[in-house]
Amino acid sequence: MNYLLPLFSVLIGYAIALVLKPKNKTNLKLLLAFSGSFLLSLTVMHLLPEVYESHNHDIGIFIMLGILFQILLEFFSKGAEHGHVHGHPNMTHIPWLLFISLCIHAFLEGFPVGNHNHLAVGIAIHHLPIAIILTTFFINSHLNKKAIFAFMLTFALMTPLGTLASDYLPVLNDYHTQITAVVIGILFHISSTIIFESSEGHKFNIAKVSMIVFGIILAYFV
Repeated sequence: MNYLLPLFSVLIGYAIALVLKPKNKTNLKLLLAFSGSFLLSLTVMHLLPEVYESHNHDIGIFIMLGILFQILLEFFSKGAEHGHVHGHPNMTHIPWLLFISLCIHAFLEGFPVGNHNHLAVGIAIHHLPIAIILTTFFINSHLNKKAIFAFMLTFALMTPLGTLASDYLPVLNDYHTQITAVVIGILFHISSTIIFESSEGHKFNIAKVSMIVFGIILAYFV
């Protein structure tokens, strides 16, 4: 399930955008708010205590490196990791900078999943609305259908590949704590940005707060 959940969530999001063509942005933003809250809560409640239990005094530095690295990735992806996509109305080829940065992000997210099964659920919930938004954007930009499928399939495979690499490459196990700390920084940045940007004008409302609280409660019981 560690491999399948993040994979299927992207493919399901792709299928939803392709078949249902959702136009209600409010529902997507509420789903984003829930996913950001759930992912942040998992990070704080489960990943963070583990890395600090290692008594590695450099953990804080690696977390901050993760935040900085994600900011660098977003310089190229323009925020696609948290539902922001920008581009030309008529695309003729895959936006490669967006593609590469998004794949790196998804690949790194897979690293801690092998030791934290619940994180696969959090990443799957996080990727579902992102996949819907990305696919809808590409369709509206008139990108070639085969290119859209190739993009989304590759994106879907990245997190399972990250988990696979973490599980079967011993050299990565030697730096498990440091890599997890970097991923924590990435997830901190992504999830907090999603929470604050998932409503127009950065305003909170009852529906959004309810989804955030639900995400926190669900993460607590996972």
